[in-house]
Amino acid sequence: MKKLPYFAPLSILLIFCCLYNISCKQKEAQIADEPATDSIFNVFLGHYYNGKSKLYPMMATLTGNYDYNNLLEADFTDSYRTKADHFFTSYKDSLITFDRDKFNTNDKISYDVLIDELEIEIDGLTHKDNYLPLNQFFSLPQYFGQAGSGPGFQPFTTVKDYENWVARTDGFAIWTDSAIVYLRRGISEKVVLPHSLVIKVIPQLESMITTDPANSLFYGPVKNIPAGFSKEEAVKFKSLYEKAIREKIIPSYKKLAAFMKEEYLPASRSSSGINEISGGEAYYKFLVRAQTTTSKTPQEIYDIGLSEVKRILLQIDSVQKTVGFTGDRKAFFEYLRTDKKFTPYKTPQEVLDAFEKIHQTMQPQLKKMFSHVPRSKFEIRQTEAFRAASASAEYNSGSADGSKPGIFYVPILDATKFNITSGMESLFLHEAIPGHHYQLSLQMEDSLLPGFRRFGGNNAYVEGWALYCESLGKELGLYKDPYQYLGALGDEMHRAIRLVVDVGLHAKNMSREDAIKYMMDNEAISEQSATAEIERYMAMPAQALGYKIGALKIRELRDKYEKQLGEKFSISEFHDQVLKYGALPLEVLEKTMDESYGSKKYEGRSSK
Repeated sequence: MKKLPYFAPLSILLIFCCLYNISCKQKEAQIADEPATDSIFNVFLGHYYNGKSKLYPMMATLTGNYDYNNLLEADFTDSYRTKADHFFTSYKDSLITFDRDKFNTNDKISYDVLIDELEIEIDGLTHKDNYLPLNQFFSLPQYFGQAGSGPGFQPFTTVKDYENWVARTDGFAIWTDSAIVYLRRGISEKVVLPHSLVIKVIPQLESMITTDPANSLFYGPVKNIPAGFSKEEAVKFKSLYEKAIREKIIPSYKKLAAFMKEEYLPASRSSSGINEISGGEAYYKFLVRAQTTTSKTPQEIYDIGLSEVKRILLQIDSVQKTVGFTGDRKAFFEYLRTDKKFTPYKTPQEVLDAFEKIHQTMQPQLKKMFSHVPRSKFEIRQTEAFRAASASAEYNSGSADGSKPGIFYVPILDATKFNITSGMESLFLHEAIPGHHYQLSLQMEDSLLPGFRRFGGNNAYVEGWALYCESLGKELGLYKDPYQYLGALGDEMHRAIRLVVDVGLHAKNMSREDAIKYMMDNEAISEQSATAEIERYMAMPAQALGYKIGALKIRELRDKYEKQLGEKFSISEFHDQVLKYGALPLEVLEKTMDESYGSKKYEGRSSK
């Protein structure tokens, strides 16, 4: 079946559906008068997902769509953003011609999620963030290395996979040249990164430079060519990959590193907040909306942060009394950071084994709290050395077909300094199970969701769910050790502090140094770690807001339904319903939960 171009108007889609007699085969549990899923609408959604995946092919690969693994676009250029704007605008124009009132529950949700996504995408293209195409935390030069190393998110299993990567490296050289052009534009318009961030980017780029292709991170796939490849194929790819590394990849990193060091660093800014660049105030307000999926203002979020910091400090003080520490809070934080009994590990494997023990400890209660669990496999791995220094613990999704597991990555620079009071149990609940692994895997495994929801999502829901899961520790048989509970409180405090310092940096002229001090005054964190965190918020304004705002909303809904349903309330049903429709904007989530779970109707489709 021929694919329509992404800009196909609704009229063509209607004709297309009639010609091919497309009907949806999804089976739904329907209540009386609940309409079947709308076939034409779902074809429309399918074309939107395919078009967006092609528009952003690297992100498609990252989320498990491998149709465009050979492509890599410089999607920050003016011409590409014009293309993107046309794509999103044309789909918005077509979307509003559908009669939402005639849809079933799941299609109504798709409509609501898509209109919210399209409005955010269109608004986002009006800002000058394309003059800032890289930073030290999340940018193509970083995850290009992760993808091309072999065990990352880009598959290297078939001959086609190996051919795809060679083709993708062509795009990297173009991306790099384009990035330099737009970074220079940023210099001329004073839309530049802070100096403290640029000096972190440069060594990351330089670490990718090597004189021998065999020593390159990108040589990993050559070292692990599948046994099923013929000798001729193995020789061919060895030659192709060495050439790509030598002639395209290394020169690109070298050129970009030199530019950042010699030209961009001297032009970087001394200020910390995004409000200091041209158009920065409006841009931050947009980012707050996009990252929280709410209409909350920066000031409202700041006030929530102050309130949460105060509340959690009281809980920390209570636990401090329980463990018998008699010093003040600052001394207690220092004790948690530095006492040798909190750093018992000698090797990275011991750290990984400790996380696996957490996994096994909570299994009995986990089964009671979740009726539906993923089929996808799960692994715990140490973060690769090339990115460990600036990486946080993280979860990388598996693939929808099960060929790649979900991976919980743990950066371990020195196992002897890995502190158990950092919140190992809460970290596992958040990044692994039942946090990101359950939510993202169940979403990808659900074939009833249209592709843009199955492989998409928003920060407030995804990270909000994961932070909410941290609050389940005691119910899951964890947090029995008071120091692990302190770690959990510390993690919660960390997310509350983010509301204060993120808004402070980007809307209230808080300096980098004042933000670091505020963080160290209110949680047990070293200056080095606090600096890395604050610089993360400087690099990705508002991204850190979604965690706490999302978690507070999910907890608010749980409290409401516990009170509303009384004895009818089931924690496993509540969790199933929160996860049932995938990642939703918070306002859509609340509306959907009120209509389906709060009323106990369970309209739309059966539980998974």
